Amino acid sequence: LANWRLHVMTGAETEDDIPLGERKTVTDFCYLLDKSKQLFNGLRDLPQYGHKQWQSYFGRTFDVYTKLWKFQQQHRQVLDSRYGLKRWQIGEVASKIGQLYYHYYLRTSETSYLNEAFSFYSAIRQRSYYFQVNKEDRPELVVKKLRYYARYIVVCLLLNKMDLVKVLVKELSEEIEDYTQRFNTEDQLEWNLVLQEVAAFVEADPVVVLNDNNSVVVTSNRLQEGTVPPLEQGMVVGQLVLADALIIGNCNNQLTPVELTIDMFRMLQALEREPVNLATQTSKQGTLEPNEKPAKRENPHKYLLYKPTFSQLFTFLSASFKELPANSVLLVYLSATGVFPTGHSDYEGPYDFGGVLTNTNRDVVNGETVQKRNQAQKEMHCLHPGDLFPFTRKPLFVIVDSSNSTAYKNFTNLFGQPLVCLLSPTVYPKSVQGVCNSKTTVHSN
Repeated sequence: LANWRLHVMTGAETEDDIPLGERKTVTDFCYLLDKSKQLFNGLRDLPQYGHKQWQSYFGRTFDVYTKLWKFQQQHRQVLDSRYGLKRWQIGEVASKIGQLYYHYYLRTSETSYLNEAFSFYSAIRQRSYYFQVNKEDRPELVVKKLRYYARYIVVCLLLNKMDLVKVLVKELSEEIEDYTQRFNTEDQLEWNLVLQEVAAFVEADPVVVLNDNNSVVVTSNRLQEGTVPPLEQGMVVGQLVLADALIIGNCNNQLTPVELTIDMFRMLQALEREPVNLATQTSKQGTLEPNEKPAKRENPHKYLLYKPTFSQLFTFLSASFKELPANSVLLVYLSATGVFPTGHSDYEGPYDFGGVLTNTNRDVVNGETVQKRNQAQKEMHCLHPGDLFPFTRKPLFVIVDSSNSTAYKNFTNLFGQPLVCLLSPTVYPKSVQGVCNSKTTVHSN
């Protein structure tokens, strides 16, 4: 409202000269804009774990942004002339709606909301909402534009729109060059790193494997109808359902655009079905309806943990374990640097074979942790096989992708519940050395 009054006083007329209806329009818009910013900022304070605590807050936020988006569409002429509404301000609202859908996808694992985020991000570019930003001498506005590009690229990566990603990377590169030349900023290296990591991400995808005949096979990303292998004869369907998954990335020297390593990215998609456009399933097109259920069955709920500490990892594990429905399975995917034991004891139990690294400031040499403790002590920043034993009280599926994955072969099923451990090789087979050598910075062991 203060901004509007400033805009009015710089014109030829005073606030009293403006019709009451138009003044109310601007006041209502300012209220919705301020309320939307408050709710959006409050998303940062929501708990990251648990399925239900955050849904009502997201619902209120979507509701306010729905009203704000419709309001600016219905009263654009008044807002242009009386409020001085800029196109970049419309773009900022659209960008936050895209962020809402993206974060709702992260919370629900439902890929349809990625399509909705893409729709808003795409509209910003097509309608050139941020075009005039470069003409204003305000570096903070240009940074908003750069961040929009970065978020748009991430959504396109997740939707496998690689051709569009290449175009966006080129545009972002030009925007970064213009930004750094005009404002002589100190964050040029950070933005260039984003470009480099996205470029390497594109190069590393799709996944290339070798079959038994040593011929190259390109694997698909998400599950599609008709692509799931049939069950073997005699297998029973529907006894257990994958309900929750923790995808953990803590490998050194891996690409991490927006805290998502290449391993996490691939596992994330392996647990999802191809997205469906929500707009084709509801008559309420153009509205924000996060509670609408897509026609397809929901994907398993996922937590993405990039370099978590042991306490963070244990907290998320406990929350998933607590909320796991009956007849459901919890999947834990560990892509992490190996931690090896310093010696052998007479009794070798679940804490004597090492494990995988959790987040710590400990020095790392050649991808492995430097051991600086007494040999009689265990590594406190290591996730040992024994740390997962309490969670075997319910069905558990563990995938370990690490140089010390063999530590988890000593996994005892104490409670008789279904338990599966898939362990990666600790070295590359000779037959795939040539494929992996060019991408050692983006692949795990």
